[in-house]
Amino acid sequence: MPAPPSHPSAAPLARVNGAGPSGALAALVMARAGWRVQLVDPLSSQQLSARSRAYALTHSSRELLEQLGLWADLLPALAPFRRLDLCDRALHRQVAFTADDLPSAALTSPANGSGAVGWILQHRPLMDVLLRAVRSESAIALHLGAPMDPTSVDLLVAADGHHSPTRRAAGLRGWGFSYRQGCLTVQVRLRGSAPDQAWELFRPEGPFAVLPLGGDAFQLVWSAPMARLQRLEAMDGAAFLDVLSAALPDALQADVLIDRPQAFPVSWELAWPLQRRGLLLLGEAAHRCHPVGGQGLNLCWRDVAALGVLAERCVAGCFPPSALPARYARRRWLDILLVLLATDALVRLFSNRQPLLLPLRQLLLTLLGRWPLLRRLSLQAMSEGPCRLLGA
Repeated sequence: MPAPPSHPSAAPLARVNGAGPSGALAALVMARAGWRVQLVDPLSSQQLSARSRAYALTHSSRELLEQLGLWADLLPALAPFRRLDLCDRALHRQVAFTADDLPSAALTSPANGSGAVGWILQHRPLMDVLLRAVRSESAIALHLGAPMDPTSVDLLVAADGHHSPTRRAAGLRGWGFSYRQGCLTVQVRLRGSAPDQAWELFRPEGPFAVLPLGGDAFQLVWSAPMARLQRLEAMDGAAFLDVLSAALPDALQADVLIDRPQAFPVSWELAWPLQRRGLLLLGEAAHRCHPVGGQGLNLCWRDVAALGVLAERCVAGCFPPSALPARYARRRWLDILLVLLATDALVRLFSNRQPLLLPLRQLLLTLLGRWPLLRRLSLQAMSEGPCRLLGA
């Protein structure tokens, strides 16, 4: 997505509310498409960067970052994983996904010379790169840490999170429910796993992701009933490591806590409609899913990619700015709905010991283990989004 030569005052003007990972990227794709952009957030740059968490990036996100010229800047902070082990702890069954299961386009991409199934990226280096890119873009006016007087714009983009004040002010409703599970995130040093190996453990109390950060450091995303997670969060380090070791496969041994465990509730949310006159909802302002499979941020960034394509077509004169929100909503609803339904189905199918469901899980894992084509289709849906798999 090359930058246009100039941004005349007649270029359409957009305001992006929210300068987190999705909002900052949305501002960049619109500026590169020829728009003038106001990027606004009540938090300072230090506050925006101060989160202890990591993201799993798939190939759809890699493509977007490549188009924006950000991939090379992020490479030093990326931890690739070349193997993903899917383990059903109740059935004691395991299926491994490797680079051989990737779609051919992902496998042959010059940016994936390492044959990575995906990458883990920590929040702070991501925000450092994004904010540096935003500040270097002449078409973006960045307003952080203070309220900004409202101005008339051609398009308002709500990228201000799942509590989105912008969405509420517009009267758009969010539909959803809270899971009985919460999630606990913590970074630890582990023995027993290769440094480029990721794990998705399905346990009766909920999914448990083990994500490599480089060397022997790993990010854990532990799903369980919220009351149990709050007890774990309050434990001292030694007691927490004892409980953690019992939850991990025998091959994995936790040695040291890198940071403090943090528990948070998990919900399924979908705002509808995704747009209103002059306004569109992007990222977690529009949707939120269970973190199983690491789909959340990648789904948000496919929103950003769709916005970039439409912003470019709008500047080219294909349609007026007033038509962009409705076109965006039509383009995004199917991908969003399929991912929300798929992640919810995974949680409901695998987070239990229901006797009626165990044979179905056994069958699914057996088919995945025996049929390379089924593994490839499954990994493509996770890596590039279900709509690309369906050709939609």
